[in-house]
Amino acid sequence: MKTEHLRFIDLSVALENDVPADPPGLRPTITYTDHRKGAQQIASMFPGLSPEQLPDGEGWAVEDIKLHTHAGTHMDAPVHYASTMNGGERAIGIDEIPLDWCMAPGVKLDFRRFPDGYVATADDVAQELARIEHTLKPRDIVLVNTAAAVAYGTPAYIDSGCGMGREATLYLLSRGVRVVGTDGWSWDAPFSHTRARFLREGDPSIIWEGHKAGRDIGYGQLEKLTNLHLLPAHGFTVCCFPYKIKGASAGFTRAVAILDEAPTA
Repeated sequence: MKTEHLRFIDLSVALENDVPADPPGLRPTITYTDHRKGAQQIASMFPGLSPEQLPDGEGWAVEDIKLHTHAGTHMDAPVHYASTMNGGERAIGIDEIPLDWCMAPGVKLDFRRFPDGYVATADDVAQELARIEHTLKPRDIVLVNTAAAVAYGTPAYIDSGCGMGREATLYLLSRGVRVVGTDGWSWDAPFSHTRARFLREGDPSIIWEGHKAGRDIGYGQLEKLTNLHLLPAHGFTVCCFPYKIKGASAGFTRAVAILDEAPTA
């Protein structure tokens, strides 16, 4: 593949300490070993060697990470949503996600206009697809640009942006979409807004309704994406292979958009 005309846009956030991108207890902890400490570790493996004998007194730099599978940019597997998918089949883990789901044409829905906590409908999706003049094809990867993106890195992030409701999710899945994504903390509306609505209405079906659509049609779901505002509405490729963790509900993902900007005659 010729790459001289390709433009790559990183859709993944970096794992960092002390970034409030998850509720307390779910955030990553990264312990850094610098080159000086690395030199001490190497010296301990070679009797008679002192750290100062290594070039510049330096050894390796390494990191230890305590990590939740849903930290950072990641893909949820169908087993995250329920024990079954496709109307009763065993739900697959992240290690079983078909690879052909993970590299496909991308489509961006711009839902930044919707207020925090709004639950997008099938009609919202249909109207946006009409606006951008795109007809969904099987295996399109649909990314939702929400108002949450600008709040990333602040305590407001997990309460920001709209969510995708059950009918909106099934609208996509019934047309052959198998991977979707959002720059919000969750594909669904933020829990704080759903909780307030549940207290008002008492309807349990609104809780995690977008995720639970996976019981009907299994799908992969990218969360905590970034830079979606840099993407066109369509005409790009998304590459988003998740880390292979046996039987896990999610896998860390380096999601990238690829645009072909070759000059046209």
